[in-house]
Amino acid sequence: MRARSLGQAAVWAGTCIAFASLALTIDNARRIRVPDRDVIAQPESLAVLLPVRNEIDNVRPCLAATLAAVERWPGPVRVIVVDDESTDGTGRALAEISATDSRVEVLTGAPTPDGWLGKPWACEQLVRHADSTGDPPEVLVFVDADVRLRPHALVATIALMRAANLDLVCPFPRQVLAGPAERLVQPLLQWSWMSTLPLGPAERSARPSLSAANGQLLAVDAATYRAAGGHAAVAGEVIEDIALLRAVKAAGGRGLVAEGSGVADCRMYDGWREIRAGYRKSLWTAFGSTGGAAAVMAVMALAYVVPPIAAVRGSRIGLIGYFCGVASRVAVARRTRGHAWPDALAHPASVLALVALTADSLVARCRGTLQWKDRSLGAPG
Repeated sequence: MRARSLGQAAVWAGTCIAFASLALTIDNARRIRVPDRDVIAQPESLAVLLPVRNEIDNVRPCLAATLAAVERWPGPVRVIVVDDESTDGTGRALAEISATDSRVEVLTGAPTPDGWLGKPWACEQLVRHADSTGDPPEVLVFVDADVRLRPHALVATIALMRAANLDLVCPFPRQVLAGPAERLVQPLLQWSWMSTLPLGPAERSARPSLSAANGQLLAVDAATYRAAGGHAAVAGEVIEDIALLRAVKAAGGRGLVAEGSGVADCRMYDGWREIRAGYRKSLWTAFGSTGGAAAVMAVMALAYVVPPIAAVRGSRIGLIGYFCGVASRVAVARRTRGHAWPDALAHPASVLALVALTADSLVARCRGTLQWKDRSLGAPG
């Protein structure tokens, strides 16, 4: 009898959490900032910076899209790429591109120093080069190699940053999903912060916990970036984009993640193997600690797995909880031009996949076997 009462309490608790999360999702979908493709930007000096490592399949289309966006920028602009010790022919491809297009500056990356991880170091080198060769830029835009900018992307993104009086903005690109594994897991990237982070307070607050960012496409005011310490302030951070936003907030700046499906596309991972490798490198640190990760995953399971299980066994409250989770996913998908149906119906399976990926990341961290792009991320401290 006691076990039954506890089970019913868990279903009620999970459903209440799912309902509250749905309400927050709907509010966030209404208030999230969106870059305007028809806006006119002021002619500031701009540096578009691409850290690249082993991206032979992405580097040409990424640069082609970036250069098309650069053509619409009204002020002085530079496109700088660092080849971060690639071993797959990316360096040769970049050399060919820069030889035929003088707008592309290519750096050969230096070995990663002690205390740095690969991407922060690559970004640091890009900014140092931009600051030391010519007039220092007023705006920095970091673009990952798997991102495809729309022609209006730079104008719309920076105009949004200036109009909203922000120092950093990350328009979240539309996630291009090809297979079942990607459609199962990848929508949780946007859904996770859309359903848990109150975007209004997050935009105004300096609290580190109220931070969401995405380094796939990140624009930042250069003066604020320097005042925050730049990437040197986040040298050893696996999730360097959120860490950079927190550094900007600590320096008195403001920043947020925006809805960027209209300005860029991104195919982040190709299939389950890449998904697992990508999340393994970062999920262990996404929640602050092992205990934090366990607590977050327990709440996720309580809200989005327990009610559907109860619904199958005839619980009306569980059915309501299940539909709240599905509705939350649908609201995010429609706002971000993602897949709503039938993907949202599998939301409990998506959450279970995230729990498994988090556990896999924590185990790899404990064993000291974390790697990304053929580089070790170091043993546990």
